[in-house]
Amino acid sequence: MRSPVAPRGPPAPAAPYPVCSEATMGHAVGDVLGLAAGVAVSPLPIVAVILILATPRGRLNGALFGLGWLVGLAALGAIMLAVGGSGGAASHKQPATWVGALKLALGLLLALLGARQWRHRPTDPSQAQLPKWMAAIDHFTPPKILGLGVALSAANAKNAPLTLAAGASISAAGIPVAQQAGALAIFVLVASVGVLAPLVVYLLMGERAQRVLGSWRDWAARHNAAVMAVLFFVLGLKLLGDGIGILAP
Repeated sequence: MRSPVAPRGPPAPAAPYPVCSEATMGHAVGDVLGLAAGVAVSPLPIVAVILILATPRGRLNGALFGLGWLVGLAALGAIMLAVGGSGGAASHKQPATWVGALKLALGLLLALLGARQWRHRPTDPSQAQLPKWMAAIDHFTPPKILGLGVALSAANAKNAPLTLAAGASISAAGIPVAQQAGALAIFVLVASVGVLAPLVVYLLMGERAQRVLGSWRDWAARHNAAVMAVLFFVLGLKLLGDGIGILAP
């Protein structure tokens, strides 16, 4: 006599599809593109690179400034990645609490800076004055030009908080170190479009670029305060919203 066959239960659920690493890295890149655009719109550094290109060694000095800018952003972002590590994401791929707290603090800082910038902006844009050190830029040595690029990228009141926030976002994605480096590289390249654009125009157009770059310089100098105030406000509110979204239960 055959033994009764035990009834079969419901089929075991299929294993979930593996998470695509490219999609995870793409999510990290998407989180930082807005921050990169905020860094790219930097009127005073754009004015600085245009003035540098007008010096006798404009080609060399412009390249050194661009290199310093890239190094400054990459170094600051790498420091943030080293602090956060590759395990910056909490359970269920949600950003860790420290990421929310950092974005909240950086957003508040940017909002306060925006209020200060707006309050001290010149009522007549034509009366806007450039920093005094720009008048001596013709006499800067190549090492000083390189250091200026680093300072205006990594030590800038707007760019430093945005770069730190970008590094925190990349760390919070919980992706491997190689993908973190790739996401940071994309952030740095997008964030450098503003200061590299005059260099590209100069290299392509030569002497004909003087009129184009001159109009860029004049516009950036006149509207620097207003542009920076708006950027501080908008990006500060974005980071405040991101931080609240992470910290809210």
